[in-house]
Amino acid sequence: MGANEQQDNKPRWGNLLLLVALATTFGGAVPTGYCIGVINAPSKLMKVWCNQTVHETYGSNLSSGGLELLWSCIVSVFLVGGAIGSLGGAGAANKFGRKACFLICGGMFTVGAVLFFFCRAAGSVEMLIIGRFIVGLASGLVTATLPMYLSEVAPLALRGTLGVFCAVGVTGGVVVGQVFSLADIFGTEDLWHYALTAYMILILVCYLPSYLLPESPKFLYIVKGNRAAAKRELQRLRGKDADELIAQEIAEMEGESNAKVQSSSFCDVLRDPRLTLPLIIVCCFHGGQQLSGINAIFYYSVSIFEKAGLSTVNAQWANLGAGCLNLCVSLLGPWLMAYCNRRTLMMFSCALCSVFLFTIAFVLFYIDQVSWFAIACIVCIMGYIFFYQFGLGPIPYFIGSELFEVAPRSVAMSMGSLSSWTCNFIIGISFPLLQNAWDAFVFLPFSITCVLLFLLTKFYLPETRGRDPSEVAPLVSKGFRSKVK
Repeated sequence: MGANEQQDNKPRWGNLLLLVALATTFGGAVPTGYCIGVINAPSKLMKVWCNQTVHETYGSNLSSGGLELLWSCIVSVFLVGGAIGSLGGAGAANKFGRKACFLICGGMFTVGAVLFFFCRAAGSVEMLIIGRFIVGLASGLVTATLPMYLSEVAPLALRGTLGVFCAVGVTGGVVVGQVFSLADIFGTEDLWHYALTAYMILILVCYLPSYLLPESPKFLYIVKGNRAAAKRELQRLRGKDADELIAQEIAEMEGESNAKVQSSSFCDVLRDPRLTLPLIIVCCFHGGQQLSGINAIFYYSVSIFEKAGLSTVNAQWANLGAGCLNLCVSLLGPWLMAYCNRRTLMMFSCALCSVFLFTIAFVLFYIDQVSWFAIACIVCIMGYIFFYQFGLGPIPYFIGSELFEVAPRSVAMSMGSLSSWTCNFIIGISFPLLQNAWDAFVFLPFSITCVLLFLLTKFYLPETRGRDPSEVAPLVSKGFRSKVK
């Protein structure tokens, strides 16, 4: 084992591996985040256009409630598409391959961009809704398959590092979408459809070299049984002078392909008691990431900044600054995942986020009675965003690829992504209602979610850094009776 560990601990960044990481991140993850972040700033202008278009097309005027309902559909249909795309991710990843899923995502992003660009000229709200649904499908497929693809093409020492690229890309895409939708760029009455479409620049650039990208060697070897093709792709990824490393990885894949756990369908995975605990961990991590309130924080932060005395415009810029902080901290992710244990990072992140969320609720409740509480609330929001990216942000994206062997991995990643999109949809629908009903205390459930994730991590998540999934899987095979330490 000592020799293997020494071999594994040498990161090998070949040119092809770097191309895969950058092309898939900027061509898949960034457009996903872009479509999340771009819709907020021009919402008032788009609502006016929707109202005028419905009147011109159908001869009727929408009430304020009807217009809000229509806008809710335009926003939430993206999340519905994301959930459906996640659900189909397992079947697509095993049938077509990891690389093919990336190409399918590019096709759907392109179709969505075309619909966005021409919906205004065509005077069609339906094109806007269909476009949002299609890019939602693509985004769900990205979050279900991209971390799996990256972790399977990476050597063991770099799997956590590459696995976090998807999280960084989504976070960066949100910020880019916010920037492009500013009134100083494309967030105007005449140009908002350009804002919705601008991510196509990344699609064109990143998909041009797609013919060079390798298929996942593990997919070829274990799922398709094409050992010759798997070895060729490994040689391309690791280099011709890495015979020892290639032989070691092939031996690992041979052992995994001969393992008893060969569950590959949804029913197989759900029925296998050995996979129950890791599946619960993956789904709870993904869902808890959303239920920890990150999107609600960004939704509410503008009004908090206004309470601190900022104008509406400055509050929007401050909100963009919060997004940039989120992105900057996320850039530490690859380094953190390479040198820090997953359990430590996740517990550290959950504990501090819970404290900051509880403090936000307390400070908001008394914000009108204590003058400096407005500033304290801003500090707490920034503190929450900062520590969120240490564990809660990046780890759920790739933890499934480290807990599951190849055969059931696509189902697990798909279920986790489905949990994320579903909880995102629940937050988007329920948060404004709960905010009106509970006021400041709406942040307490988010704090409790972080506590529960802390406990789940402490007692049931085995350390996965530097371990092959074949070593980790037995540690969680006995369900809640497992001894993970």
